[in-house]
Amino acid sequence: MKNWRKKALLGTASLLTVGVLAACGNSDTDEGATSSSDEVSFWFMGDGNEQIQPILDDFTEETGITVNVQSIPWSAAHDRLLTAVASGEGPDVVQMGTTWMAQFSDAGALMDISDYIESEEELNTENFFEGNVATNEFDGATYGVPWYTETRALYYRTDLLEEVGYTEAPQTWDELKDAALKLSERGDNMYGFNVDSADQTFGFMFARQNGSELLDSEGNPLFNEPEFVEAAEYLNSIVQEGGAPMQDLGLDISQTFGGEGIVPMFISGPWMITAINENAPDIEGNWATAVLPAGPENNLSNTGGANLSVWSETENTDNAIELIKFLSLPENQLAFMETSSSLPAVQAAWEDESLQGELIVPFGEQLENSEHMPLIPEWEEIAQNYISYWEQITVGGADVQETLEAFNQDAANILGK
Repeated sequence: MKNWRKKALLGTASLLTVGVLAACGNSDTDEGATSSSDEVSFWFMGDGNEQIQPILDDFTEETGITVNVQSIPWSAAHDRLLTAVASGEGPDVVQMGTTWMAQFSDAGALMDISDYIESEEELNTENFFEGNVATNEFDGATYGVPWYTETRALYYRTDLLEEVGYTEAPQTWDELKDAALKLSERGDNMYGFNVDSADQTFGFMFARQNGSELLDSEGNPLFNEPEFVEAAEYLNSIVQEGGAPMQDLGLDISQTFGGEGIVPMFISGPWMITAINENAPDIEGNWATAVLPAGPENNLSNTGGANLSVWSETENTDNAIELIKFLSLPENQLAFMETSSSLPAVQAAWEDESLQGELIVPFGEQLENSEHMPLIPEWEEIAQNYISYWEQITVGGADVQETLEAFNQDAANILGK
């Protein structure tokens, strides 16, 4: 690995936490890259025991290869990967958030597996959604395989929307704001829609719906241009007029979406279907999902999810590829959906009847009109910074244009523009 790349990747505030994060996880399962002929190590983001272990047990039974899996919380995963880059001690197979691929492939942390993509039928790019394939490809090389995909759709309380005149989900920005404000008139501390201040992609998604390209052809940020500013002004108007809370309410879904419906509309991924069914059974039959309301230009959503990559310094490539092939089979992606609510990235899996339910179908439709965030190494830092600028606007009352001018300059500095 090139030292300058490693230094560049680690030259962030995250490096300050490396010493602590290096010890995260259970030491008994903190397996690095292996070279044993009958083992493979795998870093999984989430609850490995509940979500992936049964599938890994099937892999072991079929191949005789034992999987040493380490579960890492998403909140610690990025810094954990930075630690691995610094130490050179990574796993054989690593789950990668799609927005991290550019950063870690640029740092030399991930193996170019282009030859395997061409030779192994299970890894053929035509098997997967095109938008997810693109998150693995940089400078003519391929650094991963799509594992699961996700996009964002609208969740809404059908009963409460009907009370304010909407017999179906809002179709446009104007209808979304109108419904949100009408729902907020139900009483004190009641809202209509959640403008998610913690989601680092939320504002960018709405900007795209207003025609923003986010970055120009030369990679310059466009966050101070009218398309981006108008989208921010639209979202901020919903907040300032009482249609959405200024900050996270600190309540769980049973309190905000269930019961009396403090926040009866929000945008999120498919995992919330399980959360609502489990935590708000009182509203069964009174809620639904829908594709996003359209902005002035489109109703683009964000394509996200996770990929499976081979750590560049592993000496166990063959077993790593075998595991990725196994996890790419439609039946195993469907099994993973059952345990994690993660949508399959393999298109063939969508023929299964389990993906034909009325709550899931809108996500499949939205995937046809979704786009990943810019595939550049600096995007994670830019997106994280956006959240603090957004808080200045909504909570601090800062001028939208002036604040986004500052954000745009900040992003330009990060990009070296």
